[in-house]
Amino acid sequence: MADRKAETNAISGQPQKTLADFDPPKKPKRNVYALACAILASTTSVLLGYDIGVMSGAVIYIKDDLKISDVQVEILAGILNLYCLIGSCAAGRTSDWIGRRYTIVVSQVIFFAGAILMGFATNYSFLMAGRFVAGVGVGYALMIAPVYTAEVSPASTRGFLSSFPEVFINAGILIGYVSNYGFSKLPLHLGWRFMLGLGAIPSVVLGTVVLVMPESPRWLVMQGRLGDAKKILDKTSDSKEEAQTRLADIKQAAGIPESCTDDVVPVPKRSHGEDVWKDLFVHPTPAVRHVLLAAVGIHFFQQSSGIDSVVLYSPRIFEKAGITSPDQKLLATVAVGFTKTVFILVATFLLDKTGRRPLLLSSVAGMIFSLATLGVGLTIIDHTDHKMMWAVVLCMGMVLSYVAFFSIGMGPITWVYSSEIFPLKLRAQGASIGVAVNRVTSGVISMTFISLYKGITIGGAFFLYAGIATVSFVFFYFMLPETQGRTLEDMEGLFGNFKWKFDNSTKNINKNREDGKGQIQLGTNGQT
Repeated sequence: MADRKAETNAISGQPQKTLADFDPPKKPKRNVYALACAILASTTSVLLGYDIGVMSGAVIYIKDDLKISDVQVEILAGILNLYCLIGSCAAGRTSDWIGRRYTIVVSQVIFFAGAILMGFATNYSFLMAGRFVAGVGVGYALMIAPVYTAEVSPASTRGFLSSFPEVFINAGILIGYVSNYGFSKLPLHLGWRFMLGLGAIPSVVLGTVVLVMPESPRWLVMQGRLGDAKKILDKTSDSKEEAQTRLADIKQAAGIPESCTDDVVPVPKRSHGEDVWKDLFVHPTPAVRHVLLAAVGIHFFQQSSGIDSVVLYSPRIFEKAGITSPDQKLLATVAVGFTKTVFILVATFLLDKTGRRPLLLSSVAGMIFSLATLGVGLTIIDHTDHKMMWAVVLCMGMVLSYVAFFSIGMGPITWVYSSEIFPLKLRAQGASIGVAVNRVTSGVISMTFISLYKGITIGGAFFLYAGIATVSFVFFYFMLPETQGRTLEDMEGLFGNFKWKFDNSTKNINKNREDGKGQIQLGTNGQT
């Protein structure tokens, strides 16, 4: 009987199936090459984190040494974010001109010069000049790191890899906090100069290491260098088939005919960045308009919900909560940096498993609760004459809770989401707009926090941030579709219809692709 079955299979020409044939397909292993590229590119974000962290403690000593006012402290702490605007706007065009990799090198050179100027500053004006140069460098790094990482990453791990810039921002903040505590023992005129000047060291290392990275395959295609792009895609994709699919999608997005297979081919002029601003602002399609609104909105709400106020002014917040010892305040800020770093690491492993939307919405909900409770605790302390230990503990716990919820969702997803939703020809400039909004909002928040809490009390300031976070929850719920598992080239199909339903889209992505249905537009029941 068994022989007859085997004979039947032989006649039909179909190989015998075993139990292993019915097992679900194995998940591809993480691409080590793409992982290394993402890590190297994202380390540039350490610069912003270090500057934020180190300035929170350095201003304490700068104020005493240079005899500056609270308004000057606010400007000094927050002005770097406005200077970032120049760098982030210039970085989009620069990266389309000289490539993503060399733009990262430019960012390191500029920041190095700024750190040296700050370290040797002899007065407030000299220090502000250093802040200007460093801010331009940080703006370059902030824009280019997420774009490069998103473009080099395979779809299966893009969320994980694209969250790395936020991971390194948090690592930089923690290093800055530790630097504050370490150099606080030096004489007053030396301590803060060492804190700020130390940032020159990592910029030299990073600017050198970046040169071993490959160029973005998408940028190479935009230059018509298909042969070089194919080699990099073969290394950064999970399979040869995926590499071929990614190359075909990028060629289509860049306007290169599929029949072109030469190593070097001519490309349309628009692939070099001309008329991009018109496509974004003057004549945007409904999908591009939706994408732009989503990117600007997520960057605005990330900063307007008060994260930089907490990170930059945590020593003042802890002082208002009842912690008066300078050492205890600096140690408490180290705890803030440690919490942020731990939870951002947790987030990197959840992004490609749970999706962007669930993580973002749960993160914002936790932020709202933490900010409101912190406002209650600080208001109670503000209206009592004696120290209430339980209120002090509550405020400390809510600060840590807030940065934890921020870091597990809102922090990394902002950079992941905004770097992956723009079409290829608009990606560099679109990402630079997001960074510009992010830095301007951060600058306004950080330069007004002291004046704000003096005007409406420190508890009232955090009630205001909680209200803004509540508005952001509504915006995210109705405006941001799920992007998990999508390739960068078919992302545009998710946008343009504001009545989308995200419930069935991500579940059916793979099924529809297998059935050859192409792009799915949310809210159209899977119609192309």
